[in-house]
Amino acid sequence: MRLNPLPKVREADKRHEAETPNKGGFLKLVKAVFWSFFGVRRRADLESDAAQLKPLHLIAAGVIGAVLFIVVLLVVLRAVVR
Repeated sequence: MRLNPLPKVREADKRHEAETPNKGGFLKLVKAVFWSFFGVRRRADLESDAAQLKPLHLIAAGVIGAVLFIVVLLVVLRAVVR
């Protein structure tokens, strides 16, 4: 009788997926930075972001967000002053 090793591989894959956290995507990164600008974050979201998002990506997204915010403010101020 020949044993099929395929089910064992599938079980191992399921265990590996359960052990490794899902990496956050781009939209999750943007959402985290957006809500952090307002200072409105739930503790559960903060802990989830800390586990899934890379700090370097958060810093880069924060800097880009700050630059965009300043550019928007300057454009609005120029439009109002003229």
